[in-house]
Amino acid sequence: MTASANPSSTSYDPWAPLVDAIVDGLVAAGTAEGLDLAKETVRAALNLDGGAEGDIAFPAHRAAQAAGRKPDDLATVLAAHFPASEGIASTAALGAYVNFRADSARLTESTLSLVLARGASYGEGPRTAASACVEHTSANPTGPFHIGRVRNAIIGDTLARALRASGVPVTTQYYIDDMGRQSAMITWIWSKPRAEWPEAIRQAVDGAETPGEKADRHRGRPYPAVSAYLKEHPEAREEVAELVQSLESGHPPERHRQLAEQILDGMLASLGRLGISFDELVWESDFVRNGSVDRVLERLGASPHAIREENGALAIDTSSYGLPKESTRVVVRRGNGTSLYVTRDIAYHLEKFSRFDRVTDVLGQDHQLHARTLDALLAEIGEARRPSFVIYQDITVPEGGRMSTRGGSAVWLDHLLEEAVARARTEVLARREDLNEAEVERIAEAVATGAVRYHIVRVAPEKPVVFRWEDALSFEGRSGPFVQYSYARASSMLRKGGFERPPYPFDAKLLAGTEEAALVRVLSRFPRAVAYAARTAHVHAIAGYAHDLADQFNRFYHAVPVLKSGTERESRVAIVAAARQTLGNALDLLGVARLETM
Repeated sequence: MTASANPSSTSYDPWAPLVDAIVDGLVAAGTAEGLDLAKETVRAALNLDGGAEGDIAFPAHRAAQAAGRKPDDLATVLAAHFPASEGIASTAALGAYVNFRADSARLTESTLSLVLARGASYGEGPRTAASACVEHTSANPTGPFHIGRVRNAIIGDTLARALRASGVPVTTQYYIDDMGRQSAMITWIWSKPRAEWPEAIRQAVDGAETPGEKADRHRGRPYPAVSAYLKEHPEAREEVAELVQSLESGHPPERHRQLAEQILDGMLASLGRLGISFDELVWESDFVRNGSVDRVLERLGASPHAIREENGALAIDTSSYGLPKESTRVVVRRGNGTSLYVTRDIAYHLEKFSRFDRVTDVLGQDHQLHARTLDALLAEIGEARRPSFVIYQDITVPEGGRMSTRGGSAVWLDHLLEEAVARARTEVLARREDLNEAEVERIAEAVATGAVRYHIVRVAPEKPVVFRWEDALSFEGRSGPFVQYSYARASSMLRKGGFERPPYPFDAKLLAGTEEAALVRVLSRFPRAVAYAARTAHVHAIAGYAHDLADQFNRFYHAVPVLKSGTERESRVAIVAAARQTLGNALDLLGVARLETM
């Protein structure tokens, strides 16, 4: 019987020893055939996804091309010369692939030992020196979040969590646009005494306010009405335009930042319910005040494709950068000397490049052209580095279509969460009549916020999300509550058996059943799933992994007795403990609360 082992501090992935053995074995097999296979080339070529033919495959195509041989023949030769290696149960060639199958007992031994030894750190990678900045959300401080914008926050926060788990020091930033027209519209209306508001705007607001409402809702309430009013009243548009010019000149009205801060505080409080916060709040206007924008304009003015207009404006001819025809002349400074958003964004990114090794921006699909323009202008000033972009599609609701804050057709995040809690409360009460009111509320909040986060992050960013309650709050299928319920079920099993704390001794040979072996294989993939999400920003892969693990755990739970089993009891308890730990770690990465009971 083996107690949970204590792997070396450099051991993070149960598959790492097997991968090392395969690389060494293939190099040795190649040497026996007179081939010089480089270790890193072999390692990079390995297919680790597994399939019906094996757990790991080596495609021989490139090695065969370099050696002037047929891929099928080379695969056969490499398989024949592959030396016996500990942990590898079989090696076989199929077509141009050498397929390797892991020894189940060895994989079970290494996986459970690693999970149980590392605990909350299982899935994390070695610390790296390279730092990262993830800028996400960055919605204008004009009113409450609608659920379309919250997709940005959920993707960005999950990516930051995955990067930290993979060993990367991460700083999250919220970039606050306090200089544009939208921000000016808020200051314009609130700078007037309420009695002087235009009648149409006052009528839209009066009677809609509630005592003690959050500042983002209160201060942002006039925004749609102001937007509509400006379309019909040119004198008001001129007032707002003058205010925008004062902002862009670095001379904001006295209350301007205070109003933005009040709204932003309410917006961040809403995100806080989802477990989302920021390391740094970065104000766009600061780059004007500290001279960064002036320095950018100097570089743009000296760039190869600078165009100076008769009115004093500065533009860049970007026709050589592959932008759409209508965007091949980008104005970076107006004739009155003020900068534009894209100019200030360059200053912001240069500051990020000076501090971080990896810079990632999470942007909605309506900002794709801005991202391409930013890349072009960075190239124009001779900047070698570029940000990476995570571009996501819209969230819609079946009955509402695309949401707009300006048009007043948004579904507010606060309202969505209130509805989610109410629906979750009903589900909890239907399942648990023994809970007191405080416990019901606590569980309902955790289920509701977890359901919203999971339902949104589970879809690849490049695909749209249609938000449906029946999918988000389902206790079965691909949902947050399903993963939470699986974690709670594992917790309940350990409590009932009196196994709430380690150690969890096990004998890998007693865990050879079909469902047990399948569960171990899913458990073993977690570090690789985390590393993949961090490397590619495909954070939906973590949600997919969490579902796969929860699903396989439930298959195991229904197929295999645990507490009532015989000699296998302790070993099966260990696999339950490992599943619970890994489910919990995955929930943490997703920002979904762990629940010991549901």
